Amino acid sequence: MSQEHSVRDLLRELFPETHRELFGPDSNDAPPTLGLYPVADGRLALIHGDQLAEFTPLDPKGKNALHCDLCHYTRSRSEAALYRVMVATRRSRYVTLCTATEACQGRAGRQGLETLANRIFPLELPYTE
Repeated sequence: MSQEHSVRDLLRELFPETHRELFGPDSNDAPPTLGLYPVADGRLALIHGDQLAEFTPLDPKGKNALHCDLCHYTRSRSEAALYRVMVATRRSRYVTLCTATEACQGRAGRQGLETLANRIFPLELPYTE
């Protein structure tokens, strides 16, 4: 079975920005991917479109409750964790998030995730030559 692709399909797939410039926004375009996903070793990945930020958990210190920066609920130390996100070469942001990521995102909704993404992105890439 052969698959035929038009030039427009190839542009949309390989060069989405060029496709938008030439043909305008496509009504079939889905909203950009937005979500917080667990990855290995307790880390989390925040994905917003083609941007990715990695949240690294920090060792818990103290015994006070934590306030989640995503869903804005106050949680015990066993239900929330503090994470570090590298946003530039020598700059980090610290974020408190619930350990039950899926439920937290449900409480926060898309608006809460967009607010968190706007605090983190765009990441500054390290200067390389």
